[in-house]
Amino acid sequence: MLAIPLYDDNPTVRTPVATIGLIIACAVVFLFQLGLPPRAAQAFAFQYGMVPAVLFGDAQLPAGLARVPPWATLVTSMFLHGGWLHILGNMLYLWIFGKGVESALGAPRFLMLYLLCGISAAMCQALTNPGADVPMIGASGAIAGILGAYLLLHPRGNVVIFFWLFIFVRFITVPAVILLGLWFLLQLGSALSANAGEPGVAFWAHVGGFITGLILLPIFRPRGTALRQPPRTQPFSMSRSRSLPPPRPGRGPWG
Repeated sequence: MLAIPLYDDNPTVRTPVATIGLIIACAVVFLFQLGLPPRAAQAFAFQYGMVPAVLFGDAQLPAGLARVPPWATLVTSMFLHGGWLHILGNMLYLWIFGKGVESALGAPRFLMLYLLCGISAAMCQALTNPGADVPMIGASGAIAGILGAYLLLHPRGNVVIFFWLFIFVRFITVPAVILLGLWFLLQLGSALSANAGEPGVAFWAHVGGFITGLILLPIFRPRGTALRQPPRTQPFSMSRSRSLPPPRPGRGPWG
């Protein structure tokens, strides 16, 4: 099964400059990573990724790798990614849901919310396995916070999804509360079932970032910005179309 969100139905009232800037920053760093030799790319991940054991002082990086203070990696790690699928998936979610949240908050508040959610997400992941010596990289924790904020702002907003199951292929419009609710439950279930001692997807970062977004959105929300805004399209619509019969005489809008 494949389900990929494509766009939502919430119009933006301002250019999402912060969202665009974050996407560009992540893309530039990723392209820089791609240009590095394998060993240099691995060293770069240790230099700017968040290593829990280093963050909590239980381990130290070699002198040549310690480029920034350990606490700073809570921020720098958000801009690194581990591959094309990693960054493309993250940037797609950031664009779809970030511009709606930024439209409601404004660029400065949105950027602050994004960074705080990312820091909280990284800390949540680090606390679940403080002795880990593998760097955590990626923007997914911060983006998870944006998903939580979006859920509070537009729970009844609708998201168009490309859905593929064997020979069943459709574009389906789904309410955000269902899409994001299922996404969070999947992350929570994966976090609870994952082995904390093995490297892999930082599911606890997703959970922590999402909850942080739920908590911080009411604090960052400008006065007068409504929560739980109404939908603008009908949910569960399919892309299949049908032809209407020709109007009968005397049955039109003027008859």
